[in-house]
Amino acid sequence: MPTPLYELKAEFFKTLGHPARIRVLELLSQREYAVSEMLPEVGIEASRLSQQLAVLRRANLVAVSRREGSTVYYTLTSPQVADLLAVARRILTGLLTDQLGLLEDLRAATPRAAPGPATG
Repeated sequence: MPTPLYELKAEFFKTLGHPARIRVLELLSQREYAVSEMLPEVGIEASRLSQQLAVLRRANLVAVSRREGSTVYYTLTSPQVADLLAVARRILTGLLTDQLGLLEDLRAATPRAAPGPATG
């Protein structure tokens, strides 16, 4: 029996469920990157970055685009990954904008403390 699509989607989103992986995908949405270039941008140690890249490679989201000596360059396997990240950004922007509006409404509805008695 084939795996239901909703389970495959859940696994896909689990793969995306790590901040370092999202950051790698964001970087690769711009251009190809060498691992050494990604390290300061992702902010994790080299061994952890290699682990996260391996997860993304197994999920077929990134691939080695080329090698120059010991330098390995990665790229996205599909421009649709960049599209997905852009959609997520728009969704989050909308949610945060709504929350900001709610916060402003709450602040406006908060009664102000009455001024103390005048001394003279």
